[in-house]
Amino acid sequence: MTTSYPPHGRGLAELISLRLVPGDDLRGALEVLVRERAMAAAWVASAIGSLQGLVVRPAGSDRALQLAGPWELLSLQGSLGSGGVHLHLTAADAEGHCRGGHLLAGNVIRTTAEIALLLPGAVRFERQLDPATGYRELLFEAAA
Repeated sequence: MTTSYPPHGRGLAELISLRLVPGDDLRGALEVLVRERAMAAAWVASAIGSLQGLVVRPAGSDRALQLAGPWELLSLQGSLGSGGVHLHLTAADAEGHCRGGHLLAGNVIRTTAEIALLLPGAVRFERQLDPATGYRELLFEAAA
C-alpha cells in the first residue's frame, strides 16, 4: 500500500440513503448530490435498481460501451468527493448476462435506484494526476 488515509474515530461516519426515480441519470444524480451537500468524501455502501440502458467504459478501453436495456443494477462501488467521482457498476440483462465497467453519464434509471453512501467524517477525497497511471487517482486528506 502506497497511500493511506488519516485515521478517524468511531462514530464519525454518516450514512445517507437515497432513492433515484425513473429518468434520473445515475452518475449525474450522484455528482449533483456531492456538489449540493458539499461532500468531502463518500463510499458507495450499497446500490441496487434498474436502468433503461447501460453506458460504461470497459476495462482497458477509452470508448464507451452503450447497450440497450432493460438492465438490473446489481452493484455499484466507488468513491465520491469534491475532487470527482470514480464509480464502477455491474448490471445484468434480461437473460441474466452481466456486464460492468466504469460508470459513465447516460445510465438512466428505469424504475428505481436504492443507494446508501457512507461518509467518513475525518477524511476528504481529492484526485491528482498520477504519472504512473495517467489517471487522476484518489488521495486521502484529513478533513478540515
